[in-house]
This record gives sequence, structure tokens and C-alpha cells, in this order.
Amino acid sequence: MASRKTPTKKPKAPDAIAVLKQDHETVRGLLGQLENASGSRREKLLAKVEQELKVHTQIEEEIFYPAYREAAKKKEDQKLYYEALEEHHVVDLVMPEVSEGQNAEELKAKAKVLKDIVEHHADEEEKEMFPRARKALDRQELLDLGERLLQRKDELSR
Repeated sequence: MASRKTPTKKPKAPDAIAVLKQDHETVRGLLGQLENASGSRREKLLAKVEQELKVHTQIEEEIFYPAYREAAKKKEDQKLYYEALEEHHVVDLVMPEVSEGQNAEELKAKAKVLKDIVEHHADEEEKEMFPRARKALDRQELLDLGERLLQRKDELSR
């Protein structure tokens, strides 16, 4: 008996919020490793953290945040939008400082501060902005945004 092949469906891309949450988890993990790393391992982790944050913040600012801002009309939604942009700015200021520590203890302290800033930002997005985005944007819009985020991440990661 010949087996019949079922047509394979293209796997669905995750929605925008799932894409961004996965990025948060990746960066949290890297920052956790960075806190206790030393030598060349620390340098490699720092470069990876910097790259991940750069790509993540860029796709948020180019794609997700504008869609969120457009769809979410409440004053609190707008406030979250502007706070998120400012938190990205703070990370941009702190990131170069992390690698400029004079000794291991200073580097650990700077890595810890970076981790705290990034975790606060990710938690705020996950607990406040993302639930508001789910209400403001319909399922298809979130799926379309997820696809755009993944495409842009791929472009930026090359």
C-alpha cells in the first residue's frame, strides 16, 4: 500500500508578543551568564548581549512600538510607549560602560546594573504593554507584526 503524502503546511510564525518575549528570555539568560563570567568568555557574552539588545531594540522601535502607539489610544498606553523608548535610550548609554570596567568587580557591578535595567524594561513590557497590545491589536495584526519582526531580525542579524 502506497503511503499518501499530506501537504506540509508552512509553520505559522509566532505573533509579535511571542517573538519579543523570546528575545527577552534570550537576553535574560545571557545577562545571567555575564554576571559571573570572566576573561574571554565575558567578552564573548558581552558582544552577544550587545548584538541581541541592538537587534531587539531596533525591531521594537521600527515595527512594534509604532503599531502599538497607533492602535492604543489611552493616555496610559502612550505613557508606556514613551517610557519604553527612554528605557532603550538608557540601555544605549549603559551598554558601552559595561565593557569599560577597570577590574573584575567593577565589570560585575556594571553587568548587574545593566541586567537590572533590562529586566525592569522587559517585565514592564510583559506585564503592562503586551497585555494592552493584545487588547488594542487583533490576532491577525499581531501575527503580521510577528512575521515582520522575524524578517527584520533576520536582516539585522546578517
